[in-house]
Amino acid sequence: MSKPIIAIVGRPNVGKSMLFNKIIGRRLSIVEDTPGVTRDRIYGEADWNGRKFTLVDTGGIEPTTDNQILSFMRDQAEIAIENATVIVLVVDIKTGMTAADQEVAGMLQRSKKPIVLAVNKMDSTGSVDPDFYEFYNLGLGDPIAVSAVHGHGTGDLLDACFQYFPPETEDEDDSDVIQVAIIGKPNVGKSSLTNRILGQQRVIVSNVAGTTRDAIDSYFENEIGKYNFIDTAGMRKKSKVDDNIEKYSVLRATMAIERSDVCLIMIDAQDGVTEQDTKVAGLAHDAGKACIIVVNKWDLVEKDGKTMDRMREDIRRDLSYMTYAPILFISAMTGQRVNRLFQLINYVNEQSTMRITTGMLNSVLADAQTRVQPPTDKGRRLKIYYMTQVGVKPPHFVAFCNDKKLFHFSYRRYLENQIRSVFGLEGTPIIMTIRQKGEEE
Repeated sequence: MSKPIIAIVGRPNVGKSMLFNKIIGRRLSIVEDTPGVTRDRIYGEADWNGRKFTLVDTGGIEPTTDNQILSFMRDQAEIAIENATVIVLVVDIKTGMTAADQEVAGMLQRSKKPIVLAVNKMDSTGSVDPDFYEFYNLGLGDPIAVSAVHGHGTGDLLDACFQYFPPETEDEDDSDVIQVAIIGKPNVGKSSLTNRILGQQRVIVSNVAGTTRDAIDSYFENEIGKYNFIDTAGMRKKSKVDDNIEKYSVLRATMAIERSDVCLIMIDAQDGVTEQDTKVAGLAHDAGKACIIVVNKWDLVEKDGKTMDRMREDIRRDLSYMTYAPILFISAMTGQRVNRLFQLINYVNEQSTMRITTGMLNSVLADAQTRVQPPTDKGRRLKIYYMTQVGVKPPHFVAFCNDKKLFHFSYRRYLENQIRSVFGLEGTPIIMTIRQKGEEE
């Protein structure tokens, strides 16, 4: 993906996430008046002067720290700097220039990348705060006054970044990228799987539940295809979600499901399917997403010849509403079977976009009705005239009949099973709408 990349960096609490959200035009990064809310790199897409680019929000850089999470945040920011086309250093007019700002500026200058200096929280228009001029001392050229709250100065900021963009190339289109959301309860190994796939410490991994807070996008390409993996915050029971930051995290995870093509539902092999797993899987099922059930930490389970079969049966029983989803047993820690994921992701994505002609559907329908007669009620029999497909992702079928009330749920499920047995449709839910003759379409 060769779109230009703008990385937003700076020390904690200078307003990087708010500026990020203002530029991309939606609340993707969590904003809270607490230092250290953003931890990993968060990516968003935006465009300026007709040119699309990728914007990266980073955690605040503490130049000297012994705290493990803070040093991870600094590492994440350094990776963002390394991959950036241009860097925006955000400073805060309210606190003035600090020693930490000078250290961050020095670190950026060593990267030899173009740097644009943004002085944030310049919220009032008209006269310029005299403290604005002290930022010239950072040696980064002319500062640009911005207000992330109101949006003042963001156009000037993007103009300054735009001049460093390389000429546009043809391969900046990403319509063939499969969006993959990795979802599950906390501490099931979502971030470890992301890092294993990417072969780098892309996401902060810690045994502390709740380390990941935002939904984090990571682009990955191999000989099999192009993917955008969205690592999400673990979803806990509502009763355990007590702080604002975590409420936002669960909301981000739900939004990640909405924008994905395929959901990887991660389950801890040691715990089996818990009540929380059924709720998380239900969100993906209800959203009509193609799904793969990924059983992680398989290396930690004591096994005999039948362990995998027993686990598969338990999953099918506990997630009985999604028997269509394939199950893969992996270890994100050792990499066992992780490579099989790509073929499976491509397969279920293709299944969810499958189109079946009306002629083929109706021959399956006629055959199904011959084998099992449609139900009757008080001497009146259900007649199904024909069926047609009206949508994909997930496949959506409409059946036209004489009386909707006669179309029992059990017969609908029978027809769904007949369609699956002929056409596959593995890994994707199916929507079946029943219409009565004469009903408005």
